[in-house]
Amino acid sequence: MIYREPARTAARRTRSIILAALVVVSAALIGIPVYRSLAPSSSSSPSSSSAVSPSDSRHDDHHGPPGEARPQAPRIDRALDRQTRSGVSVADGVVPDGVTVFDDEFPAVAKLDADLLGALRQAARDADDDGVEFFVNSGWRSPKYQEQLLREAISKYGSEKEAARWVSTPDTSAHVTGEAIDIGPSDATAWLSKHGADYGLCQIYRNEPWHYELRPEAINEGCPAMYADPTQDPRMQQ
Repeated sequence: MIYREPARTAARRTRSIILAALVVVSAALIGIPVYRSLAPSSSSSPSSSSAVSPSDSRHDDHHGPPGEARPQAPRIDRALDRQTRSGVSVADGVVPDGVTVFDDEFPAVAKLDADLLGALRQAARDADDDGVEFFVNSGWRSPKYQEQLLREAISKYGSEKEAARWVSTPDTSAHVTGEAIDIGPSDATAWLSKHGADYGLCQIYRNEPWHYELRPEAINEGCPAMYADPTQDPRMQQ
């Protein structure tokens, strides 16, 4: 006996197969744009990765990884700005921000007395072990620069007599001969106040805790008594 499927059942099965096929086709048609909208664009991917490259953002400001050198351009820009406004330049001894006693490219450092510079650098190395860094506020100066500073001091203090307590003439200044340096910041001067004599580095004027000169005898005898200010220094009476 041959079994024959009832006509109603066969028709229902046929409709089910057709519906299933339509669902599959519809899903396929809908899935194509959905997939494309979710897939990353091949044209935008490379530009996105290059836009956030570490090499582009690492030096946005002067802060950087430990041990990395600071950018030099801001230092030079400030120096050139001062040159434009005042008529003196780095060549006259103008010192941009951030200069240390090891920066030979600046005349304010390179033209210091060799013995003074050697003592400063040895002291700076030892101070660095204590976490203290020496920055140069002023070193060697040209006579032109010294004369300008003197004129500014006279204008500020109102008289040559009062200005002389702070700024010497070009003929008497130890900065012009390269035998003096002004050091900062305050932790550096505090370190030198305590240890400077061990290197022959002495504060000369009581009113200028930043001003240091070389006195080799201080290594064994200690630094000499300070003058109240430059007007008490016999060298300034020339």
